[in-house]
Amino acid sequence: MPDRARHLAEGPRVGIRHFTYGDGAEFTARARESRELHRPWLFPPAEERTYRTYAKTLIEDPARAGFLVCERDSGAIGGFINVNNIVHGAFRCGALGYGAFAHAAGRGLMSEGLGLVLTYAFEELDLHRLEANIQPDNAGSVALVRRAGFRREGFSPDFLFIDGAWRDHERWAITAGMARPPVSGATASG
Repeated sequence: MPDRARHLAEGPRVGIRHFTYGDGAEFTARARESRELHRPWLFPPAEERTYRTYAKTLIEDPARAGFLVCERDSGAIGGFINVNNIVHGAFRCGALGYGAFAHAAGRGLMSEGLGLVLTYAFEELDLHRLEANIQPDNAGSVALVRRAGFRREGFSPDFLFIDGAWRDHERWAITAGMARPPVSGATASG
């Protein structure tokens, strides 16, 4: 039975919660099962040792907030959405990084989870703007942010070093005041 008490917010099919060190075994198993889906875009930790280092930054660094997207029925981790490089003050911005796991891909779980994370980031983290930098050929990722209401703001050549090369990225963003599709049935949890 899923531990829904840890969910920060819930939609009809998913809840979001923070990473824990205890999630390492499931997270890394899902990452290994999803290698084909993730390549060449994403390289989440696939071993317990690297997961621990990855999770530590999301758990302990105040400039990051990591969220696991978990299926409400089973509690299974369907994906993850991280808000990185959080800056407060006049900027109040963060950069998104995310990935679905293979068993959850194409089921709309990440769209629902992203809606919950956006609400949490704007209301609880008091951010004004979230950005997503996406390689142009990553159609699934572009579709995800487009469905969530992000706008394309530009193109950055040689933006991030991924898989041994500097990769071009499209810049997508959403601000707190922009219209976005509601997550029907969403509730905040303890």
